[in-house]
Amino acid sequence: MKIRTLTLIAAVVLTGAAIQTARSAVAKNDSKTAAPKATASTKPMSVYNFKLKNLAGTEVDLSKYKGKTLLIVNTASKCGFTKQYAGLQKLHEKYGKDGLAILGFPANNFGSQEPGSDAEIGEFCQKNYGVGFDMFSKVSVKGEGKAPFFEFLTTEANPELTGEINWNFEKFLLTRDGKLIARFKSNVAPDAAPLVSAIESELAKK
Repeated sequence: MKIRTLTLIAAVVLTGAAIQTARSAVAKNDSKTAAPKATASTKPMSVYNFKLKNLAGTEVDLSKYKGKTLLIVNTASKCGFTKQYAGLQKLHEKYGKDGLAILGFPANNFGSQEPGSDAEIGEFCQKNYGVGFDMFSKVSVKGEGKAPFFEFLTTEANPELTGEINWNFEKFLLTRDGKLIARFKSNVAPDAAPLVSAIESELAKK
């Protein structure tokens, strides 16, 4: 009788231990599969999150443009719109002091009209148009291999202004706090009234 009692007590103890072990295993497994907590990295992106290389190969943190009205343009050296470099330079000279920053991004997506290297592009821009605004390393702005920066501009920056770039010298106008507010097609010259008016309107907001 005594032996039977001891056997029953041992069984109860072992059963309790087994239950506790099982509970610990479940809790440990749950901790592994729990959804990660939200962090700062999950915040919506902006143009200021990007770091891009300029024509000289130097990395530029776009957060340096905070407080500036931005005009972002995809450019090309052998396009019918290439002469717009001159108009963009005039905008730079006229409004740069007021807070306009023009960012040029050479791209070879359309008609292979930007075949040169970064060094060749820089020389072309300086020799032919005296470009003084910031020019960045050649990128892809459409289709497979599209640069993340232009993926953001064309799909996320403003839900009302999404869509692929259709040709060279399309223009994106951003506010002083980095919000995309307007897009202008290639045939809208830098001195066109709608573009100039939009730039002046943004510059007036200080």
